[in-house]
Amino acid sequence: MKTIITTLTTLIITMVITVFAMENTVTSKPVKSNQTTDSKSNYIVLGMGCFWGAEKRMGELPGVVDVESGYAGGDRAGAGYQDILNFERALRIGRAAGRNHAEVVKVTFDPEQISLEGVLAKFWESHNPTQGDRQGNDIGSNYRSAIYYHNEEQKAIALSTRDAYQQALIAAGYGQITTEILPLKNYITAEEYHQNYLKKNPDGYCGLGGTGVKYPASDQNIIQDDISSAPTIHPAQSLDGKDLNFDRQLVVFESENCEFCAQFKQDILDHWQADVPMVVTMNANPPANWALDKPLFAAPTIVLFKEGREAARYTGYTGEKEKFWQWLGFQLLTPEQQKIAFEQGTERAFTGSNLDEKRPGRFVDPITGATLFRSQTKFNSGTGWPSFIEPVAGSVTYHEDNSGYLQRIEVRSASSGIHLGHVFNDGPPPSHKRYCINGNVLKFVPD
Repeated sequence: MKTIITTLTTLIITMVITVFAMENTVTSKPVKSNQTTDSKSNYIVLGMGCFWGAEKRMGELPGVVDVESGYAGGDRAGAGYQDILNFERALRIGRAAGRNHAEVVKVTFDPEQISLEGVLAKFWESHNPTQGDRQGNDIGSNYRSAIYYHNEEQKAIALSTRDAYQQALIAAGYGQITTEILPLKNYITAEEYHQNYLKKNPDGYCGLGGTGVKYPASDQNIIQDDISSAPTIHPAQSLDGKDLNFDRQLVVFESENCEFCAQFKQDILDHWQADVPMVVTMNANPPANWALDKPLFAAPTIVLFKEGREAARYTGYTGEKEKFWQWLGFQLLTPEQQKIAFEQGTERAFTGSNLDEKRPGRFVDPITGATLFRSQTKFNSGTGWPSFIEPVAGSVTYHEDNSGYLQRIEVRSASSGIHLGHVFNDGPPPSHKRYCINGNVLKFVPD
């Protein structure tokens, strides 16, 4: 009998030690057959809200070897998807205490192809790190923004990229970053049905929007979007028309010690994403072999040239951003688009553009180029207008609309102020919102 008791005691002690060891071990799924396993690869664990979209976004990055959905950062060593949701509900009503896991992705990358800074640049740009315990319509501490590092070098790079992106966000009018940067603990691989979810379900939900603010890249291995539309600065030398876009070109004529020139740079130039190219000069003469209709008399003056001749001008910017964008809109938009954008018009159902657009990409303001909606949030509402679950964070504004004896919420572009459509509460979960948008005032930019 004593022998049996001794044997049982030994087994129990062994199990306790084993469980304790497991609680402090980072778990991972079996290595995929196409996954690089040499000692040169590295990994970091990132929280960006719903891990379905995070997995897809990070997996598209050249140099990333593997992306795995999981949970991390909580107090408990073991938990599943439903356990985490239940624990979050209990926390919110005060029936539980402690720290919940965040939905995360474990990103394995090849440092010879992309640096950790490059990986984190994609991380910062792919979600809104200023929202606290939420991401878009996903609310709760399990959707918090997080970087979980496993050595001091990763910690230092995470903090430096956060500080760099914070400055870019402040310049764009955003608040403080809430991303937690902590050592990795209690990592758990998510259930198999969560892995590669959006590949298995192409029309599945992705709540990531991003801010549209670019990471200020300093590393040559960081992948950047095309920034060729950024304004070119020419201090005082005369412009040569041969170096400009003959069909359509914006020229900003400035002067030294010009207060409103600095204001225009801060309000407009520093965020330029529009299609039409722009250059800035302090020389009051038109580009060589081009013609102004009349002399300049105020700074800044913005002139639109078409085929080498002045087509329109905006004289004396004094800080009215919406007024400037409206002026540019009347130069760039068709009469049909102008009626929607500036007169709150509505295109007839099933007649507008972008209704059947299903490619991966983003829908942007046709004047400013600012991103309004991402294709992952688009769905077929059957109404005859492009419909979205949610906009990119900070991209739209909301206004009461009591026209036509109806009470509705109007949606406008935050960058230009143009009318886009309305938002209703009859959309699909999880947001239950339907952003009903005029397709003719959206421009689609494919990934």
